[in-house]
Amino acid sequence: MPIRVLVVDDSALMRQLLSEVLGRLPDIEVAGTASDPYVAREKIKALHPDVLTLDLEMPRMDGLTFLERLMALHPMPVVVLSSFSSRAADTALQALRLGAVDCVAKPGGDIRNGLAALQADLAAKIRSAAAARIGLAPERRPRPTALPRQPVSVAATGASTAVAATGASNVIIAIGASTGGVEALHAVLTALPPDMPPILVTQHMPAGFTTSFARRLNDECALSVTEAKDRQPVRPGHVYLANGAFHLELVRSGLELACRLHDGPPVGGHRPSVDVLFRSVARAAGSRAVGVILTGMGRDGADGLLAMRRAGARTIGQDEASCIVYGMPCAARAAGAVELELPLQRIPQGIVDAASALVEAVP
Repeated sequence: MPIRVLVVDDSALMRQLLSEVLGRLPDIEVAGTASDPYVAREKIKALHPDVLTLDLEMPRMDGLTFLERLMALHPMPVVVLSSFSSRAADTALQALRLGAVDCVAKPGGDIRNGLAALQADLAAKIRSAAAARIGLAPERRPRPTALPRQPVSVAATGASTAVAATGASNVIIAIGASTGGVEALHAVLTALPPDMPPILVTQHMPAGFTTSFARRLNDECALSVTEAKDRQPVRPGHVYLANGAFHLELVRSGLELACRLHDGPPVGGHRPSVDVLFRSVARAAGSRAVGVILTGMGRDGADGLLAMRRAGARTIGQDEASCIVYGMPCAARAAGAVELELPLQRIPQGIVDAASALVEAVP
């Protein structure tokens, strides 16, 4: 059975073009269109679609208000279509917080050709949304109380100046996520204490949205969260989020560890790719690392997490019951990459425990 989609957009042109683009796909059927939330409400009752695509800027009732009411009264999978701007990115992130499964940036300029180019990405997100478990709300837990006894630094390691300066004794935490990952990452990172080792994060997200996501996390976390910059040295107490247009890697730069950004080809259909991040951490940090794979469709990160585990790193996967989509963690577990599987609310403590053990293991 094809996935039945209701397209909700106030632009007649967008409704037409989205219907054309999605109508070319054998496993997706456009069940109907709606010009505003009031029409959408009636179409949902009449057509029973599997997934909604939702424009957030509409007359009579804005998309966020509609989404909030929809999730309260009739929860269902929603993929948000958002314009490309800082304000629009903030609004799209709020939509994800209200229960939308994923977001797609609307093309600028030549909309027809832009949508055609986005066909594969939009289709993948609609498929993910159709498979998502809707209505899961991350349980809020206090910050872990068993902190690493000391941050990973020259003073903390007790290593010789030469060894410590190379960053050889640094502990690195790498986290990957996709569908449902925005709220999962929020739940994990806001629960972590400020004295954590450096954390590198790859979340599948449209280019331009990661700046707003990093800013939102920075406002709500005890850790300092920024969008990663090329050649930026990594420091304890900081989180480095992959830019939505670039792969993020951990590399050795002179005497220290640093971020590397590059626009190499997509890996497994993704840029940024979780596999790219995890493999780089396996190379650069070896056994001095913790890898975490969270909710997401597909298998991105499974091979990279296995590389980390084979290099001696500690690895954690999110369990099925707490995942919006148990795709990436499932693939990683099946590959033998997951050492410990935990529900989302226990992952922050799992990260702290693993990091503590590595910090304390320094000779």
